[in-house]
Formats: sequence, C-alpha cells, structure tokens
Amino acid sequence: MKNTLAFIFLLFSIVVFGQSETTGKINTVIMSKYELGYVLHRPANVKEKKPLIVFISGDGEKGTDLEKVKINGPLKYLKTNQLDAYVLAPQCKEDENWDIESIYQLIVKIQKENKIDSERIYVTGLSSGGWASWNLAFAHPDLFAANVPVAGFVDLIQLEHACEIANIPTRIYHGLLDDVVNVNYAITIYKELKKCNAKDVKLTIFDDANHDSWTKVYDNSDIYNWMFQQRKTNTNK
Repeated sequence: MKNTLAFIFLLFSIVVFGQSETTGKINTVIMSKYELGYVLHRPANVKEKKPLIVFISGDGEKGTDLEKVKINGPLKYLKTNQLDAYVLAPQCKEDENWDIESIYQLIVKIQKENKIDSERIYVTGLSSGGWASWNLAFAHPDLFAANVPVAGFVDLIQLEHACEIANIPTRIYHGLLDDVVNVNYAITIYKELKKCNAKDVKLTIFDDANHDSWTKVYDNSDIYNWMFQQRKTNTNK
C-alpha cells in the first residue's frame, strides 16, 4: 500500500511540477472597412468661407437611400428655409453602427474640397446620432465650435472624461417622456460638465416630448442662429 501511494505521489509530482509557462508579445493591426454615404448641402455663395454643420442621423435613417437623412434635422429645415452654411449629413449602413473615425475622415475630406470656416464647425445629432455627436466631440475636441446632441445617450466611460469637452459650447436636448433613451443620460452629462465649470452648456428637457425631441429643435431657427454665433477662437481657448 505504501509503495502504491508513493508511486501515485511520484506521478502527481511529475504532472504538477512538470507544468511550465511562457511569456511573449504579439503586435497586431486590426483594420475595419466602413463605407459612408453622405449628402452635402452647399450655400448659395461658395466663394467665401462658410460654417459647416455636421448632422448625424439616427438608426431610423440607416441604409443606402440618402433621402432618409433629409427626413429630420437641418436638411429637412432647408426644404423650406435657407442656411448660409454647408450642411454635411453622413449615412450609416443598415447593418453597421456609427464609426467615429470614419465620420472624422469625411469631415476632413469636405474641408479639403470646400471653403469651410475652420473656426465654425458644428456637430449635432439625434438618437444614435446624438451618441455619435458626443463621441466626435470627445475624440476631436479641438475641431468643433459647438456641440448639439439631441435625445442621445452617453457612454459611461465618456462621463468620466467630461472635463475634456468642457470648453465646447454645448446645447443638450431631450424629451422627459423618452422611452428609448432615458432622459437621465442628458441630466448626468450636464451635471458632469457643470462640475468642470463648463463655460457654455445648457440642458433643455421638453416636458411633453417622447424620443422625438428633435423636431422642436431642428425645425426652429433659434438653434442655427445660436450655432453660427459660436467661434472656436472665442470659446475654445
């Protein structure tokens, strides 16, 4: 019996103490290909530098039919009104989510090809486009003269870095009755920005609005007039 136990212990020792571990490093490059359709509205006078509004639509406007990005927002407003500015509206494909860097590259492309006033570039978006609006501001805080997210949610990790965008004039809009994106997202990011002594941030909650709080925002000239007053040189110092 003793010999048997000794033999078992010997086998166990061989198995356990015979184990080993190695360490190493691997360098990888992971690339994803994104395709963005877009609509670009040009103002009547393109000889002088003009502001650029980047409008990011929601999930309901995904696809390949670019007419969808005209259903809401600035391009809808332009059907019956005028804006002395460029309006860029990218479109996310149906089976994809917004890729922030792809939108940024599109903005760079439009800047190179048109006379854009680099001190007056504004980003705004609704629903998932509101999320993209926040994330573009976080990713490129020195690019935008104003940020206008509407009915958008905010990533928790971004809330921890709210102070990084405290110098961007921001107008936050949300519906109190929103059953798609909880209004607490808007309230929380607003409070975080105020903790950072944000120079110009305002939260508007529409008591009678559900998820569609954007109609009240984009169908009104006030938001465009406010945006056009913002200049990066005056606000993002």
